Amino acid sequence: MTPRQAQGWLLAYLAAVVTVTLVHDARVLAVGLGAALLLAGTQRWRLLRRTLGAVLWFNLSVSAGYAPLAWWQQRLQAEVLVLMNLRVLLLVFLGFWCVARVNLLQALAFSRTLSLVATLAAGQVAVFTCVLQDFRLAFVSRTPGRARLDDRLRHAAGQATHLLDQSVARAAESAMAMRSRGCFDGSD
Repeated sequence: MTPRQAQGWLLAYLAAVVTVTLVHDARVLAVGLGAALLLAGTQRWRLLRRTLGAVLWFNLSVSAGYAPLAWWQQRLQAEVLVLMNLRVLLLVFLGFWCVARVNLLQALAFSRTLSLVATLAAGQVAVFTCVLQDFRLAFVSRTPGRARLDDRLRHAAGQATHLLDQSVARAAESAMAMRSRGCFDGSD
């Protein structure tokens, strides 16, 4: 894929995101999801599995919060729940499809600064992936038998604290390094 094609796909994705957020009809969103599934080709089921795994808990928690409150206020509308869940599902599916299809560094090649930011973000993702894997392996090795819920919650809290502290420290280091090399001089 050429940089021009990658830029075209990225622009198409951004236009689709804006369009999906402006649509307030669940039928149109369902048709859009069906069209996206058809157009995704052979990747459709893998992308759909990833999408469902990513949005399941978010959609369940938001729906579980909305439904009792709306019922208590006597304003429960199933259409709102369906619309919200479909929109999130479609947006996340489009995001996974875009990431699978588009080389972001090629798409952002027109701007040195955007390419640099994308490269830094990709590096951070790789580092955090390794850290998460290390945490997972450490938890498994230090937990004989099946872990209880409170053990998993304590582990997740420690992991989140570590990741936040590490991301703030790395961001500060990267900003200082980039500033010392003239990255923020406004020439791009």
